[in-house]
Amino acid sequence: MSLDKFFGKGGNKDEAPAETTLVERPAAPTGETETVRKLVAELNALPPDRAIWLASFAYVLTRVAASDLDVDQRETLEMEKIVQQWGALTEAQAVLVVQIAETQSNLVGGTDDYLVTRRFRDVSSWEERTQLLHCLFAVASAGGDTISAQESHEIREISDELGFTLPELNEVRRQYADRLAALQR
Repeated sequence: MSLDKFFGKGGNKDEAPAETTLVERPAAPTGETETVRKLVAELNALPPDRAIWLASFAYVLTRVAASDLDVDQRETLEMEKIVQQWGALTEAQAVLVVQIAETQSNLVGGTDDYLVTRRFRDVSSWEERTQLLHCLFAVASAGGDTISAQESHEIREISDELGFTLPELNEVRRQYADRLAALQR
């Protein structure tokens, strides 16, 4: 999905067509609208293969954050930091990418999870998939939280979809053993 489609091609998403407007919505401040348009234009200018990599990377991160049915602010901030670093984006671009990924995850959730993860597998290198695995543990333990059973299960599913064997996953998981809720009991 292009960013133009997400925000509504050429128009302000906050404005409903005149014939269906029941309640007047306040217009977004002009500076805010221009900022969003500028960010969308910058992201749309990315080469298509890079945009696919970035979108699928951010979406897979949201799978872990949403696995316990609550994406908290610490997880969102961690995803923004990771996407900014690994996507080589500005902070504002990373915020926008993560917000879009979170929204898409909320809208389509389980139906697209496998497809998006498989797409990331197809467009990424082994090293990038390994780094994503580390990033999944970072999101799950954002803010010093323990990694819940739901988050650990989701990471396991994602690792399978990315092509990792159980011993390969366990090698990475051992580095986060002190944060796994199942091991703290």
